Amino acid sequence: MSNALDIARDLIRCASVTPADEGALDVAARYLSAAGFACERVTFSAPGTPDIDNLYARIGAGAPCLMFAGHTDVVPPGDAAQWRFPPFSAEVADGQLWGRGAVDMKGGLAACMAAAIAHVRQHGAPKGSIAFLVTGDEEGPAVNGTVKLLDWAKARGERFDHCILGEPTNPDALGDMIKIGRRGSLTARLTVHGRQGHVGYPHLADNPIPRMVRILAALKATPLDAGTQHFDASNLEVTTIDVGNPATNVIPGVATATFNTRFNDLWTPETLAAEIEKRVRAADPDAKIDLAFAPTNAVAFLTSPGPFVDLVAAAIEAETGRRPALSTTGGTSDARFIQAVCPVIEFGLVGQTMHATDERTSVDDLERLAAIYRRVIAAYFG
Repeated sequence: MSNALDIARDLIRCASVTPADEGALDVAARYLSAAGFACERVTFSAPGTPDIDNLYARIGAGAPCLMFAGHTDVVPPGDAAQWRFPPFSAEVADGQLWGRGAVDMKGGLAACMAAAIAHVRQHGAPKGSIAFLVTGDEEGPAVNGTVKLLDWAKARGERFDHCILGEPTNPDALGDMIKIGRRGSLTARLTVHGRQGHVGYPHLADNPIPRMVRILAALKATPLDAGTQHFDASNLEVTTIDVGNPATNVIPGVATATFNTRFNDLWTPETLAAEIEKRVRAADPDAKIDLAFAPTNAVAFLTSPGPFVDLVAAAIEAETGRRPALSTTGGTSDARFIQAVCPVIEFGLVGQTMHATDERTSVDDLERLAAIYRRVIAAYFG
């Protein structure tokens, strides 16, 4: 019987740095099809982006349908010489599985697969359906992956009732945390126009830097909100300020700044953009500015606590002895797309080494995660 460690090692050995697949989806399809899942590979394209392979697998045709979602692509390993073991060798040492993707998220995907395969082999096809939605585009532009695969499935009449996304959610120990939502993300670029001139004749120039500083200080001075029951307060962070002035005796003519706001469910991208623009213009009404917001598909969402969240939390507590906290912290994930079709929660491995040199996960955690998913599946189909 396939266990989570074997599947994870086979997946890690595929150097699937976004957008390359390098056989990772073949590995997933081989394990799932051997257990009776119908597997389909779907490739999506878009101008200016790489073609992306995706995998859809399902066993059963009725409701309810429990979906497991994940991705096989990984971030680059960086300098391989800095790793204890080659990043795609999937070595096991000191009770740890080492390799790029061990935590984010080939380990989580392997645990989902092992659990589903074990359930089907022990009990047969469920009284409903189990589906897998696996993309190779989560760590990249996220254009030709989950969002299009969901549209493709909807056009075929596929329906999903609940979803578990196996992203690493635990800060310190397995069982610490379930993500029941995510904040949205909105990036803006502010340009303040002045008039270039000599520093010895400031009356002949208009320095944009003091105006920029005044505007950014005003944006940070008053909180956007105080948070909600399940979300922290929205936070705006300036990520870069640029003048591009190599001379010490020249007042620059233009200053630019970029800032990103992680926002809660009090805002939409549209209402937040309007509020930011109002604050920018109020901070310096005489400033000549350009304010541009980058397109975003990252909206804030919440899967309200209820029977499904309780079911997953109970499975975690039964296996680990910990009652997980319900959180909406962290960055964005493909859950932002899935939430449009069904309730989704995220639960996976401990995330301390994700994207890092020597990424690794405890082998015990990996197998316990599979055991948690097995409990979820058994309880879900009752």
